[in-house]
Amino acid sequence: MENLIYSISLLLVIILIFSPSFLIYRLKKQYSEHVFTFYIVLGVIISSILMLVVAWWSYFSCEILLSHYGYDFELTMHHTERLKNVSPENLDKVKLLNQKRMGIGWPLKAIFGVIIYTPYLLIVYLLTFLYTKIRMKKKA
Repeated sequence: MENLIYSISLLLVIILIFSPSFLIYRLKKQYSEHVFTFYIVLGVIISSILMLVVAWWSYFSCEILLSHYGYDFELTMHHTERLKNVSPENLDKVKLLNQKRMGIGWPLKAIFGVIIYTPYLLIVYLLTFLYTKIRMKKKA
């Protein structure tokens, strides 16, 4: 179960990393005059959606793992009663997952992620722009 959850998380992060490159490739293929404007607008929209999915998945995957290990989500119980179905070898994992689940919510994590991720869009565009300029000089 853990391997499946971690592989889905890894896939989402890989998509998040390579989506700006794919987007700029598709936009440059259409020979549009306003590639930068379209890239920034579409990049922010797509990365916001992807960041929401990544943040939601991190929260939801913790809940999946907790229920897999036997953690009881009943709100009326005391913390020790919630752990009664958890095997002793998984007790540390469950406590760590439960702490990871607490704190700021996944929507706020997604908002912070988009704010931190936006400069990456500009860096990818700048590197692509420089790469095409160098490539054009070598051809000429």
